[in-house]
Amino acid sequence: MSVRFQELDWRRTALGELALRRRRYPDVGGVDRDVYEIKLNDEYLMSSLFTVAELELGRLALAELAGAADATLDVVVGGLGLGCTAQAVLESPAVRSLVVVDALAEVIEWHQRELIPSGLAADPRCRLVQGDFFAMVRTGSGLDPDTRERRFHAIVVDIDHSPRHWLHPGNADLYRPTGLRRLAGMLNPGGVFALWSNDPPDQEFMSSLAEARAFAEVRAEIVTFDNPLQGREAANTVYLAVTPLHGAPRGG
Repeated sequence: MSVRFQELDWRRTALGELALRRRRYPDVGGVDRDVYEIKLNDEYLMSSLFTVAELELGRLALAELAGAADATLDVVVGGLGLGCTAQAVLESPAVRSLVVVDALAEVIEWHQRELIPSGLAADPRCRLVQGDFFAMVRTGSGLDPDTRERRFHAIVVDIDHSPRHWLHPGNADLYRPTGLRRLAGMLNPGGVFALWSNDPPDQEFMSSLAEARAFAEVRAEIVTFDNPLQGREAANTVYLAVTPLHGAPRGG
């Protein structure tokens, strides 16, 4: 008889109590499957039962670069979690390097120990970096600890619940025009900033992207998926913002 629930690891961290769990869920047709969950205090950060939007986040970001003259891409993912967005990025053979930044060393360790079977730690293109993504943007220290001034073709972020609902109040400045300009400065010309949100498209955040005057194009994509636990269709949002190909960022 298989185990229906296991707590694979539990840690006390600077952000609170962190747990990695595995459940056995009956799938369509009565076939069981393993579902991994990360829980921080009383909040579920991620479940592998719902990964459509996280996968689309990575795929939509790279789709914006499909026509780029430089087909050798350097990408950053902010937020490791279960690794779904990073896996989607690495699906593309055009990706030369991927830096994944996560604040929790414990989550990185879970991937390195293969408690989360993502395969990321074994991919030679991928580096898992422990750090505060928001502080790295805010201070200008760069998103690659080995090369401070390095720029990227895409910066893909899945950390907070939405531009309004943060895991920590200190994250809020990224979503304002000044923070968005700093982030845009870490992208190559024609580079892509992609952001996951659990909320519907937010006009205030879209206005902040425009007010940053660092992007030539901004839009929000709604990603829908089936929620079998609630018996309904659910939706997340992916924001996409592209820096100008030539010259200075656009004006008002």
